[in-house]
Amino acid sequence: MRGLFGNDWNWIVAGLVSAALLVGLSTLTHFPFLISAAISVLVFAGLIFVLAPRALFEGLDLSTLSGSRVAFARELLAQAQPAADRLAAAASSIADKDMKAKVKNLSDIAADVISKVEAKPESAPSVRRFLTYYVPQAAEVAEGYATLANRRAPSQQRLGNVGTVITKLQDAFVHYSDSLADSELGTLDVDLRLIQESLKEDIGR
Repeated sequence: MRGLFGNDWNWIVAGLVSAALLVGLSTLTHFPFLISAAISVLVFAGLIFVLAPRALFEGLDLSTLSGSRVAFARELLAQAQPAADRLAAAASSIADKDMKAKVKNLSDIAADVISKVEAKPESAPSVRRFLTYYVPQAAEVAEGYATLANRRAPSQQRLGNVGTVITKLQDAFVHYSDSLADSELGTLDVDLRLIQESLKEDIGR
């Protein structure tokens, strides 16, 4: 049943809050225990839903989209999201400001691409390699850098090598982000040409 309404985290938080509320109501305000318990149960149930993670494609009208495309996008995002979360966590654990900023930039681009694919599932094929390869690999490399940097005597050569890869990954991330933006433009160039031809016919310029 827990899997239907989120992950462990929302249940733990809801349990702690409702338990604290029960203790507070019954001891500090001297509410009858049964009333305090009933209020706590209602708060617990409400928090389960409020804190539950948002489902993929929530709010999107899936009836207008191809089922196979949605399934494909869902599969890609299910692989990419945990890696993107790891990438964000790695960024927060890196002390070096320059490297932290670079990893944070990778994390921001990954989150942006994932958000755009969720909003437009049919764009998933254009960033398949990005989601299934580059995001997980970037998380792996960023975590490796954080682990190396936290050693008492880290190898500067190894840190430099990892840092070089992270810098190059930024180029790959920007490339795929831009390619997704290009795919969203669709037939813009054709539309512009047709509009220009129509304007020339109608107003002579």
